[in-house]
Amino acid sequence: MVPRRGEELPWAKPLSMDLLLKVLNVTFLHPFVAWMIPLCMRAQAMQWHHPAIQYTIGYAAFLTMLYFLNILNRQIAYSRPRKVDLSEEVIVITGGASGLGLLVAEVYGMRGATVAVLDVRELESGEARGISLYKCDVGDSEQVAKAAREIERDLGTPTILINNAAIVNGKTLLDLSLPEIEKAFRVNVLGAFNTLKTFLPGMVRAGHGTIVTMSSVLAHLGAAQLSDYSASKAALTALHKSLAAELKDHKDIKMILVEPGQMSTPLFAGTQTPNSFFAPVLEPVDVAKEIIALVDAGTSGWLALPLYSRWIAVFGVLPVGVQALLRRLSGVDAAMGGWVGRGREGEGMDKEKREIL
Repeated sequence: MVPRRGEELPWAKPLSMDLLLKVLNVTFLHPFVAWMIPLCMRAQAMQWHHPAIQYTIGYAAFLTMLYFLNILNRQIAYSRPRKVDLSEEVIVITGGASGLGLLVAEVYGMRGATVAVLDVRELESGEARGISLYKCDVGDSEQVAKAAREIERDLGTPTILINNAAIVNGKTLLDLSLPEIEKAFRVNVLGAFNTLKTFLPGMVRAGHGTIVTMSSVLAHLGAAQLSDYSASKAALTALHKSLAAELKDHKDIKMILVEPGQMSTPLFAGTQTPNSFFAPVLEPVDVAKEIIALVDAGTSGWLALPLYSRWIAVFGVLPVGVQALLRRLSGVDAAMGGWVGRGREGEGMDKEKREIL
């Protein structure tokens, strides 16, 4: 079967820039593999002074230098990691009743951690091992305070906070009502302020903790029909960076900022990615793995997936004409044209959905 023009080949769909880089990182760009090349040449009786061996030694030395510089860079930025013992940690996840938040909660629950989920809905999977649900609208400070008292009584003092709850309206600014805008900021932004104000003092008293902020690449890029969502994510990124500066003397309170691209969650059902090679749609399980790995490592960090999202800050320093051209070519402002959201069954249904990103 011959695909129509513009249609992606089925076999090429899994292929992406991120996959190629991952393969390179464990082969030609890995210091250990690079050092094997001159050693293999030497094993073939090639002399050490041979130009080919000299070049490969230089290449391996360069990769080794970059490897250790990266370790030094992380040490300077994030200091030493803290010890994470899941048997002693209490994890709070907002917006954890479904999607990415539920994935993270279930993994930690199965590993024996104590997990509290704050959400306005029931768990999508029903009851889950090790997970306690506290019905709570994080945009309401009184509800958060009430849930915090119950968590403290039932589970203990939270030491890991994953701010993950958000809503999206998927409308243009002219179509958005003021109450919709206010609710988006109340949940997406004030929700994070409420949980931080409530749970951070306990981490300071305990002397350790981890805070995960779920932002988005849209915090830097913006997109049509996502003005309120993008603005709220930009606020979250700024909040995270400011708080990290304020906590610089609390070395064992770690800060993790997550800025993913499009994920295949119900929140953005129907959204089209213009190019799956350069901007692949992320699977929630892959993002969950990366978040859990950073939390388990007891370190701070910045998680930006896929590859293009790590370089999106460069976009802002390009000439405005180049920026406009790249936006048109990428199709970012047309991506929401087919958006249907989570659970929409008709044109008359409300597009506002609580989910995670």
